[in-house]
Amino acid sequence: MKTTVRLTESAVMLAAAFVLSLIPVVQMPFGGDVTLASMLPILVIAYRHGTPWGLLVGFAGSLLQLLTGLDNLSYATSAWAAIAIILLDYAIAFTVLGLGGLFRKVSRSQSTALVSGALLCCVLRYLCHFVSGFTVWRGVDIPLDEALLYSVSYNAAYMVPETVITVAAALALSVTMDLTSEQPRRAAVTKGKPVVLVSALASIVFAAVGAVWLFRAIQTEDGFAFTAVTTGDLIAVGIFAALAVVSAVIGTFAGKKPKE
Repeated sequence: MKTTVRLTESAVMLAAAFVLSLIPVVQMPFGGDVTLASMLPILVIAYRHGTPWGLLVGFAGSLLQLLTGLDNLSYATSAWAAIAIILLDYAIAFTVLGLGGLFRKVSRSQSTALVSGALLCCVLRYLCHFVSGFTVWRGVDIPLDEALLYSVSYNAAYMVPETVITVAAALALSVTMDLTSEQPRRAAVTKGKPVVLVSALASIVFAAVGAVWLFRAIQTEDGFAFTAVTTGDLIAVGIFAALAVVSAVIGTFAGKKPKE
């Protein structure tokens, strides 16, 4: 019975992760998206069912991502380059999400454990894309003369906001749900605390997404063009900045104790 439940739960979460990955918040011009916490479902599975099972589900997720990115293999300059793309941009990059539950037995705090696991997985995924960019995509989508800086900056441009969203979502989920029980259930929380937490996290997420919209404008095939920032979608940047401020204000007022 437990095996059936685990398989069903994993299939549902794997499907959720795939669907969320198809809904980009921001699409970068040369690959890489900021999504609606598409990594979180697999992180949760890894946290609930252990690292070996999490890695297996993560690998299954990487195959789904590979199917949607097969066109990228056409840019490979050799068979080895194609293999490197498959491994670094897909197989390893998404399988590492199975390490999301690595800290469950290290920390007694569910929030600390899940957030630490999420942060670790995001860093490892970023490293995979960085190495791929600096090696495989050098001279293809990344300029030869500044490949190192470009790969560091470009991949950070979408992975930093993706990390912020993933960590924020993991924290929000960990304080509202008990993920350690056989059937996930609502956790006991202090009255008013969820509003303050969600507002703070939303403010950070909106600010991060606004920043990546701004950064996106300076991306060109020849490198960075900082003068192009004025041609970017400044309206979108302004909207996300305003949402960040509004969220911060809501959190501030929600956190104040009423006068007696």
